[in-house]
Amino acid sequence: MNQQIIAIGERRVTVFTDAVSKGPIIYLHMAADDLAQLAREWREGPAVLVAIDQVDWNRELSPWPGKRAFRGGPDFGGGADAYLRELTETIVPLVEANLDFTPSGRILAGYSLAGLFALYAIYRTDLFTRVGSISGSLWYDGFLEFMLTNQPLVIPERAYFSLGDREKITRNQRLGVVEEHTIQAEQQLRRLGAESIFELNPGNHFDDVQGRIAKGLKWLV
Repeated sequence: MNQQIIAIGERRVTVFTDAVSKGPIIYLHMAADDLAQLAREWREGPAVLVAIDQVDWNRELSPWPGKRAFRGGPDFGGGADAYLRELTETIVPLVEANLDFTPSGRILAGYSLAGLFALYAIYRTDLFTRVGSISGSLWYDGFLEFMLTNQPLVIPERAYFSLGDREKITRNQRLGVVEEHTIQAEQQLRRLGAESIFELNPGNHFDDVQGRIAKGLKWLV
């Protein structure tokens, strides 16, 4: 894959394009080095992989303000709406203006808070046709209720959900509901008409991050 780095304001956006000019474009929030590893292992046909870095996860990927999840950590800023406008109105158009073809579809996927943000996005924009929440932070206070009482602006063609099978085993009661909430979120999008799936992977939240992302993208593509 060919690599291109685009500076967009404070953001560092890394784009990996396949030699064949066709396929979907996949937007992820991760470091460029992590995307490079994913791109080296990519075997699922032509696609464009995009990594957006220099994002304040707790502030910009959280849908509304919330208390910190861990002692000593920052509170959640609830800046997802403002960042999503930047993503859809600035980042996506600039990235795609640099391509020499029109992608067959847009996928927004992410890990942890980025997986929460990916799901939130389909309730605020119709730009993404497939969505992946991989070990997503769906324990987030009020998020399941938000999904159950609101209608997405687009019903995704495909929606992928996964967790580690030990993620629900925690002394933190807020985080302990993550598996139950993830299952209910998947069922909700399936009821609305999305082709969706929920998978359990061995391990805890930080186990085999790249492998889990690759597995989810394989299903989405």
